Amino acid sequence: MTPIYGRGDAETCLTQIRTVDYDQWEDVGGGVRARYWNAGHILGSASIELEISTGNREQRLLRLLFSGDIGPDHKLFLPQPEAPENLDYVFCEATYGDRARPQVTVQQRRKVLAEEVNSALRRGGNLLIPSFAIERTQELLLDLSALMRKGKVPEVPIFLDSPLAIRATNVFTAHLRDLEDVPDDGNPFQSRNIRFTATVEESKAIARFNSGTIIMAASGMCDAGRIRHHLKRHLWRRDSTLLFTGYQAPGTLGNLLLQGKGTVRIHGEGVAVRADIRKIDVYSGHADQGELVAWAKRRLPLRRGLFLTHGEDGARAALRELLVDNGLSRRRIYLPQLDDAGDLLGDRGPRKRPGPHRLPPKVVGRTDWHNDYAQFLLDLRGALSKAGDDKTRAATLRRLRTSLKT
Repeated sequence: MTPIYGRGDAETCLTQIRTVDYDQWEDVGGGVRARYWNAGHILGSASIELEISTGNREQRLLRLLFSGDIGPDHKLFLPQPEAPENLDYVFCEATYGDRARPQVTVQQRRKVLAEEVNSALRRGGNLLIPSFAIERTQELLLDLSALMRKGKVPEVPIFLDSPLAIRATNVFTAHLRDLEDVPDDGNPFQSRNIRFTATVEESKAIARFNSGTIIMAASGMCDAGRIRHHLKRHLWRRDSTLLFTGYQAPGTLGNLLLQGKGTVRIHGEGVAVRADIRKIDVYSGHADQGELVAWAKRRLPLRRGLFLTHGEDGARAALRELLVDNGLSRRRIYLPQLDDAGDLLGDRGPRKRPGPHRLPPKVVGRTDWHNDYAQFLLDLRGALSKAGDDKTRAATLRRLRTSLKT
């Protein structure tokens, strides 16, 4: 299969990128201009406001706002999310539309993390933290540094084993004085315990440590990156701990581990899961249900409608009901599906256009045949290993081959 783009295309694309400031109008062309607003999600995240000339006789402007990922209130490093009001349409994320998180202080958040770290180290093995390279990694490094400095957790090595996360951390370091909630007594990302392992050789060398270390590596949902190599080395060990600090989408390896799967496939091999699987929810970069409702209400009045996007169907439906309870019109709230298309210029709201869809709505955001296939291979391996002899194993495989021909 020919890839749709290659490295050369990506490098050419980079030459077209330029930075812009928040709250400054930028002409896009063709009667469109854009303005960016701090979304409070991660460093540099933005909601995007568009003004589009409709070309009619009144030269009316269509005003749209795309929320992007909205950060929670009192997010580490960042100010509160901002955005305009009095719009035609708002496209709002709904990741946590069905969940309310307890509000925690910095001290409470660090206490939760300290309890997990101390528990993991007492087990005798290593603590693995799958981390998202931008923001989540730096939040954890800052808190771990603070806890070690105050003697709340042992001063053990922290390996940051992700080239992207290392580069992102260097950006945070370069702009340290521009960030909120950063201590004045030094750089928290350059603690003597933190070791950046950028090269492949440095990454492989971590395998020498079977206990007493914290290993942070991407990807945050365990579907790619160096974390998968560490999982192969440690998941089968009863003294190891795997700590999730962020959302795990359905079908990802992280989600399967949280479901309690006894065996998973990594790099084509079955790996037994004996490590302690843990999860904390005090580092979310997304606004929760109440914060999403408050953000949406601050955008009022809406002349035409609100689209709820970037969320599972249950989360979007729950958020819609709560918004209706808070005074928004149900008929003005839309739950689009993948590849839906419509005309936004209708006086009574968007008019849906017929068109092809790559996936039926019932399978979007759920596990698919790839997940079923991986689980089948694990089940087959387990059945063959439990068979009494080679004759029984051969008979099982013959029956499978026969079923494939029918």
